[in-house]
Amino acid sequence: ASVFFFFSMNNYDRKWRTSILVSGLITFIAAVHYWYMRDYWYTNGSSPTFFRYVDWILTVPLMCVEFYLILKVAGAKKDLMWKLIGLSVIMLVTGYFGEAVYRDQAWLWGLISGIAYFVIVYEIWLGSAKKLAEKAGGAVLSAHKM
Repeated sequence: ASVFFFFSMNNYDRKWRTSILVSGLITFIAAVHYWYMRDYWYTNGSSPTFFRYVDWILTVPLMCVEFYLILKVAGAKKDLMWKLIGLSVIMLVTGYFGEAVYRDQAWLWGLISGIAYFVIVYEIWLGSAKKLAEKAGGAVLSAHKM
């Protein structure tokens, strides 16, 4: 997927190229991490929890940037991007705490992580992000739904 995104960037209208670049970065980062996580699992026989979160702390905020770049054409402000990034970091850090650090209070960390997740989902599917996509229609709405 990364090769496709990187080599096809120039085939898109200039306003979409940064979005295509970010998509390529997301898939490339994920591919590299999953490659060595596979080796970690094979060698140690245990879940590469730390490495999964390293991957997610890079790729999930980039996905939030991706939403912003798509909606920027429809008039999205940077506040939306930073809100989504902040929520994604809260979701991931508290998720990691519950899974790997404070296992006795996993329910609390999972609850905080879950709330951040559902706020992101709300924002994208029902909140201002959806309203911007619907207002723009066409390619923006289609990309937002994807």
